[in-house]
Amino acid sequence: MSTIPLRMYEAWNRGDVEGFFADFAEDVVFAELEGTVYRSRTEAVEQHKVLLGTAMKGSQLVKGEVVVAEEVSPGVGVVHSRVGILMPGEQEPPATRFSMQLFVVLWRADRWEVVALENARLLTLQAMAALETMTA
Repeated sequence: MSTIPLRMYEAWNRGDVEGFFADFAEDVVFAELEGTVYRSRTEAVEQHKVLLGTAMKGSQLVKGEVVVAEEVSPGVGVVHSRVGILMPGEQEPPATRFSMQLFVVLWRADRWEVVALENARLLTLQAMAALETMTA
């Protein structure tokens, strides 16, 4: 289960959306960092094909790490990972462009399969305080 995020990062960096979601269950629930919730692998794949072809075209996932990967009950696991997003022309991603992911995985058909994922932005306390002072 600990290799799922790493395979995802590699697929993203190749622009391979199908590969990015290869370990996801068809009935996955995937909550994105801005609040979008996908309720199927098919829906997530289709939307990410658009995303990787437009706003995130040429982006790379860098400095990825798996912080925790453990089986919490027979056949049920959790994985926590972190990764930065590097846009074309950048040498280093800014601190504000790091995210963390929390996966729930089930052992099905002789493999770990992602059944739920939450992707959230990593923010410092200072960044959170600054956001709270902004007006809409």
